[in-house]
Amino acid sequence: MNLARLTPQKMLLTLSVLLLVLLLSVAISVSVGSTSLRPWQFWYDNAESALARDVVLELRLPRTLSALVVGGLLALAGTLQQVLLRNPLADPYILGTSGGASVGALLALLLGVGTLGVNAAAGTGALLSILIVFLLAGRDRSSTQTRLLLTGVALAAFCGALSSLLLSMAPDGLLRGMIFWLMGDLAGAHWQSGAAVLCVLLLLVWPLARELNIMGMAAESAHALGLNHQRLRWVLYFAAALASALAVTTAGMIGFVGLIVPHALRLIIGQDLRLLLPAATLAGGIVLLWADIIARTLIAPQQLPVGVVMALLGVPAFLYLLSRRAVR
Repeated sequence: MNLARLTPQKMLLTLSVLLLVLLLSVAISVSVGSTSLRPWQFWYDNAESALARDVVLELRLPRTLSALVVGGLLALAGTLQQVLLRNPLADPYILGTSGGASVGALLALLLGVGTLGVNAAAGTGALLSILIVFLLAGRDRSSTQTRLLLTGVALAAFCGALSSLLLSMAPDGLLRGMIFWLMGDLAGAHWQSGAAVLCVLLLLVWPLARELNIMGMAAESAHALGLNHQRLRWVLYFAAALASALAVTTAGMIGFVGLIVPHALRLIIGQDLRLLLPAATLAGGIVLLWADIIARTLIAPQQLPVGVVMALLGVPAFLYLLSRRAVR
């Protein structure tokens, strides 16, 4: 891994620009939607002021904050997975966490439980997938990285088959809701717990950024510098798994954020994780927020699933990044 010298000026400038873009994006997000109501109508002395307050504060603002939190969780998880697997094209779902969450959520929907039950089932499924991968991949410490990847891929395929089975068993009245959940959606998402976990994870992994930079070197170099690979691997795995599990539990399956954002930022600001970790978290929130803005306004008043919009935007961006990587 080639690390350019990270100066305090570069770090301050990069994070300041991202924060400015984030604030502007939030201002736009709470100002647009399926209706023409705007935040400045709060102060109008007419019947629309109360309606505008309800729409902006009760609908648009929570959805905006949910997009920032879920996007940040996915981008952080993707960055950690790419370091863990030493693969810049790894994504948060590569180790099967999302598959377990999907099976749990679809089973809960099939049984007809409420929203809280669906979220609890998705979280339980994600937790079980984490434990399965940990137990199976943790047996052989000499090849942890390979076993993690192979176990996660196998578990993801198995969960995909179970999800298809549940969809085939679902009655027509439930099928639309189950498919909509799989597409990813921010309507009604609760951001508070996700925001708290995101802050805790950043505070946990950011002080380890120097060690993570060493981890990206050749194994011999990292070992010569006294790096405890085993401990770092499990810290990364559990942090990435928790972030991706919470994101899926909150908003369903939303792809490409955790894949594209860290990889694109590496091309722009470099690979130093002291900057990449907070920058990817901010950029992930911005990217998902703009996908949600498009989902809410493209064919308003009808709203599109944000996961579909993210996929439509993410595939061309992913192919472009692949071509850039091939040229480099």
